[in-house]
Amino acid sequence: MTDDKDVLRDVWFGRIPTCFTLYQDEITEREAEPYYLLLPRVSYLTLVTDKVKKHFQKVMRQEDISEIWFEYEGTPLKWHYPIGLLFDLLASSSALPWNITVHFKSFPEKDLLHCPSKDVIEAHFMSCVKEADALKHKSQVINEMQKKDHKQLWMGLQNDLTSFGPSIGNSWNILQRKMDFVTSLLEYTRQQLNGLSFRSFFVLWLQMDNCIH
Repeated sequence: MTDDKDVLRDVWFGRIPTCFTLYQDEITEREAEPYYLLLPRVSYLTLVTDKVKKHFQKVMRQEDISEIWFEYEGTPLKWHYPIGLLFDLLASSSALPWNITVHFKSFPEKDLLHCPSKDVIEAHFMSCVKEADALKHKSQVINEMQKKDHKQLWMGLQNDLTSFGPSIGNSWNILQRKMDFVTSLLEYTRQQLNGLSFRSFFVLWLQMDNCIH
């Protein structure tokens, strides 16, 4: 992976202009205006859309609100896939902003996993990082990191990536030195990955990464 900090910064702080629109069949007390947001490519939908949820709940009755979920052109968006991966698979050839539809009912049980809390997102994220590290580095990276490093990486995602990046000194050094497979992950994603499981995606990415280096 290149040592060019400018390239790493572009990857880590990459954003996707997105327009969230409430599904037309949702019951509202008044018209729901669209909500615009710059989504971090290396984060997760359910981690960065609290403002979206609050925006639309203002025009809805509490009894009409259940678990939030998102779809793009009829395809439910898997929250456990990174945002950049979802965009590259489904909408990279579309004009910006990325138009995502918001739902509060009829959760697609067969297509999506439930996400009851941010603890679930953290557990999933760290599991994926550990699996990628085991395949590429035989778990050497994770084993060398202290618990505070794990937490710092997670907090960087949770806090919109601003506490863990090229301008943060030691935090960025940890990422650059030990976590290159996290920052480069989305850059090797292509349309032909559509339909692969998340684990299969990691395996394929690792094979591609080994060929490049």
